[in-house]
Amino acid sequence: MIITTTPTIEGHRIVTYHGVVCGEVVSGINFVKDMFAGIRDIVGGRSNSYENEVTKSRDNALKELERRAERMGANAVVGVDIDYEILGNSMLMVSISGTAVTIQ
Repeated sequence: MIITTTPTIEGHRIVTYHGVVCGEVVSGINFVKDMFAGIRDIVGGRSNSYENEVTKSRDNALKELERRAERMGANAVVGVDIDYEILGNSMLMVSISGTAVTIQ
């Protein structure tokens, strides 16, 4: 499955548009990560625990997008957009959308 942010895929022709496809993940951040992130805010530096959670959530949302596109009969997703939101004080939502297509 080719997943791209571009509207076309070089060297391939889109033959069928299956429609919009999405993948969403909502992840909770536990208080231990919050505590260490707070310390990082004070002393400076990167919060590896948050970065790892963002990466894991994005990867899971991409896998969900791919599963849903396959169920639609697609072999690629074009025009992909990734959005991140904080829900409440401790929930991270990653939402990915694009157009499921069949390419030759």
